[in-house]
Amino acid sequence: MSGALRAFTIGLTAFLTVVDLFATQAILPSLTASYGVSPGAMGFAVNASTIGMAVGSLAVALFGRTIDRRRGILLSLAILSLPTLLLATMPPLPVFTALRIAQGLCMSTAFALTLAYLGEHSSAADTASAFAAYITGNVASNLFGRLLAAGVVDQLGLAANFAVFAALNLGGAVLVWFTVERTPPMAQADMSHASPVTSWRRHLGQPALRSAFAIGFLILFAFIGTFTYVNFVLTGPGFGIGMMMLGTVYFVFLPSIVTTPLAGKAVARIGTRPALWASFALAAAGLPLLLSASFAAVLLGLALVAVGTFFAQATATGFVGRAATIDRGAASGLYLASYFLGGLVGSAALGLVFDRFGWAACVAGIGAALGLGALLTRRLIAPDHRADAATAFQVASSVPHSGVTR
Repeated sequence: MSGALRAFTIGLTAFLTVVDLFATQAILPSLTASYGVSPGAMGFAVNASTIGMAVGSLAVALFGRTIDRRRGILLSLAILSLPTLLLATMPPLPVFTALRIAQGLCMSTAFALTLAYLGEHSSAADTASAFAAYITGNVASNLFGRLLAAGVVDQLGLAANFAVFAALNLGGAVLVWFTVERTPPMAQADMSHASPVTSWRRHLGQPALRSAFAIGFLILFAFIGTFTYVNFVLTGPGFGIGMMMLGTVYFVFLPSIVTTPLAGKAVARIGTRPALWASFALAAAGLPLLLSASFAAVLLGLALVAVGTFFAQATATGFVGRAATIDRGAASGLYLASYFLGGLVGSAALGLVFDRFGWAACVAGIGAALGLGALLTRRLIAPDHRADAATAFQVASSVPHSGVTR
């Protein structure tokens, strides 16, 4: 397989694995109207997938070493199509929420095992390009998944949307069947006589790692808060855009496809803390624009928030990979659990704020999360701050807003 074809295949696998995660956010106004509930209630139900992502991340960290990579990815993507298809029946909201959690479990399992496979079956020379392709596929899923969901709902309705995404899940399984080789379970690389729980305890005992976990929580808190509830602003009285136009709004993710892979070079050049501070500052600079009456200004604000939070996520996961001197898989599990929990809490807390106090108060809450993340960044001090930063980043920072580290 040529280098370009291999990169495309890796990126497409990432796209098909997590395309369900955030695409449903693009159709929140339609779902809210269909179910007759508040934006906060529907936002929580849609983002309940982050519960499954958090639980799945911890489970793979615990048991992933014993799982055959190819079989695990195949089963996860095939099973993922089932809750996705059941969503097409438009079940009661509690069942809808449970199905979203099930989707998260399947997505995180497939994602984690794919990253493990790439790490184990890429040469030192190919590792950077492999993970860069996976990063690009993830960012693309945020953009094109939302665009596709909005377009399908606009033309065919809500039920058809979930049927289409179930087909994409099965397409991912077929792609893996033909492209991923059978491999033995991964041998434990370090701490061979310690359980992951013991490793977690040691990781939580390090102030720098605790701060990194909290920063991950705050990054997705801010991201979810922004890109969940801005939908209601854009389709509301002030702008009144339709579903198809709402889908095109997510072209604001395009700059992130270019900037996110550059985070490794930024960390190697200026260090983790300056890179994170710059990321948070860039995202914060976009917040006042989100309150503008100008549609163009809001789009610019969304682009700044996307670039800043994607860059921060890549930088933070890279730091965890370097700061965890033992059992990086366990450290990744803790980071991701915190990260996805942040998405859930952000959806619930900011949903209540949005329902009761409006968009301006919601944006203020997002700004508070970014500010706290910047403060916690002061604690990110690890041995050999810049040593091998780019190499560690390529291995660890493979998931902007939807995935895991190896």
